[in-house]
Amino acid sequence: QVQLVESGGGLVQPGGSLKLSCAASGFDLVYSAIGWFRQAPGKEREGVSCISSRGRSTFYADSVKGRFTISRDDAKKTVYLQMNSLKPEDTAVYYCATSFPIAVSVVPQCPPNSYNYWGQGTQVTVSS
Repeated sequence: QVQLVESGGGLVQPGGSLKLSCAASGFDLVYSAIGWFRQAPGKEREGVSCISSRGRSTFYADSVKGRFTISRDDAKKTVYLQMNSLKPEDTAVYYCATSFPIAVSVVPQCPPNSYNYWGQGTQVTVSS
């Protein structure tokens, strides 16, 4: 069955870096978009960054532009989120999700309701 497993979260000081990984299994990743989303306590889930099939198109929320980088390795069926210059307001549970079975070649936005299968999430805490 379709499965997504996030890893790489943890506790980091402000200004530090983390790299999240999303390992996919049970479906063909190639034609699907993958998104990273986050949800902080008391807040709605928001789209952080999304990447289209074959990495042709990417989207970043304004709050993370210039600090986060999304990438994908279809051979390894893994999508990454490199997070640099982390801030306390980046603290949240981070989820990856896929548009599968919908093929997506362009991601002008990153709305959670366009993604159909979700991982269990990984906690990122930015604190001194």
